[in-house]
Parts: sequence; structure tokens; C-alpha cells
Amino acid sequence: MDPLIRVGIALPQRLLEAFDAQIGRQGYSNRSEAIRDLLRARLVEQEWAQGGDVAGTFTLVYDHHRRDLVSRLLELQHDHEKVIVSTLHVHLDHDNCLEVLILRGPARQITALTDALRALRGVKHTTLAMTSTGAHLA
Repeated sequence: MDPLIRVGIALPQRLLEAFDAQIGRQGYSNRSEAIRDLLRARLVEQEWAQGGDVAGTFTLVYDHHRRDLVSRLLELQHDHEKVIVSTLHVHLDHDNCLEVLILRGPARQITALTDALRALRGVKHTTLAMTSTGAHLA
């Protein structure tokens, strides 16, 4: 683990008060850990924007009765098998399914896959949770 280095920042009082209130609601025990998490989140965003090797989960809810939707979902997943690490399929009710794809690889390939899945008719909701492979996050 890298050694911790103390730094100082100047903030407007209202901004600091709002930050303290937010991190209190989130259960942080101190400002330092909250700031570290904010910095990590920004670094992950940059990794994705720069097209680096990233990881994430993609969740989608869809109507499995929609004509040809399941076959199109499977075709897209097979076309992108190099970035799909694993999948989880859950039957929510008689009509709706939830799938979670665990993804790892170049950000551009993952984004192409998730954009294509989102655009399919019958897909009701999607969420992409972006993260990093961890190489740059101490």
C-alpha cells in the first residue's frame, strides 16, 4: 500500500458544510475517505473516456415475449463474447426478465455492446455501472 500523504485544500464554507452533510448521510467516518472515493470515481470516468481496459456491470430488464428479442440479445452477446466475463439471468415475473452482464475489456467495445443492447425494442430499462480493473486505484 502506498504511504498516505497529507494535503490541504481551501473550500467555501457552504460547500464544505454541504459536503459534510452529504458524507454524514452516506456514513463516512471522515472527509479523507470521502475525498479519496470522489477522486477514484473521477479517475474511473477518465479511464472509460480514454478507452482504457475497464470493467463494469450492465443490467437490463426486458420483455421476453417481445418477438425476436431474446435471439437478438443472445446474438449480440455472442458477437461480444470477448468482453463478457459472465451473465446472470433472473425471471422477474411472467413477462419480464433481468440480466446482468459482467464486462471487462476495452471501454469502446463495452460501450458499443451496451449501446446496441439498449437500442433493442423490448428492452425496458438498463444501467451501466462503470468501474476499473483496479490497476490505477490505490
